[in-house]
Amino acid sequence: SQVLDAITKVPREQFVDPSYIPFAYEDSALPISAHQTISQPYVVARMTEVLLEHHPLKHILEIGTGSGYQAAVLSHVAEEIYTIERINDLYLNAKEKLKSYTNIFLKYGDGFLGWVEHAPYDAIIVTAAAEKVPDALLSQLTDGGCLVMPVGESHLQYLQFIEKHGKEYSSKILDPVIFVPLLHGKE
Repeated sequence: SQVLDAITKVPREQFVDPSYIPFAYEDSALPISAHQTISQPYVVARMTEVLLEHHPLKHILEIGTGSGYQAAVLSHVAEEIYTIERINDLYLNAKEKLKSYTNIFLKYGDGFLGWVEHAPYDAIIVTAAAEKVPDALLSQLTDGGCLVMPVGESHLQYLQFIEKHGKEYSSKILDPVIFVPLLHGKE
């Protein structure tokens, strides 16, 4: 599949903390700096697959760059990836790790606001959980565009898939997940 091809092209060990390299290919989330995690490969694949099922992807917005791994995977299935990170250390590390990718654009900023200058997006992927999908992100979807993000409280979250149809949105609840919280502002 297109998703598996993308995942095999991205060396996950380059995106994990050096002390976790022996575990880079286990199907589990791993800690990275700033009390954040690199998502489990299954979840990266699942979120990518959900977006790809709906239409070809040209412009994708990712909220929560983290290690840069999800953006690297997406870079193999879409033309342009715009990714925002609110933690400066993570932003700088990801910028360094992703410098060889010519179709990934990084921003240090507040993910709740999205990245208006490059909107609208065919797809938005959010790699941190909130109790509801931020309206600013929904407004940056193209007609027919879709968003996937974990929604819920700290101990009970589900991936939610939302598709925009004109001024209406349809929504589907997918798998139970656990993600770090989506926070306002920059740090």
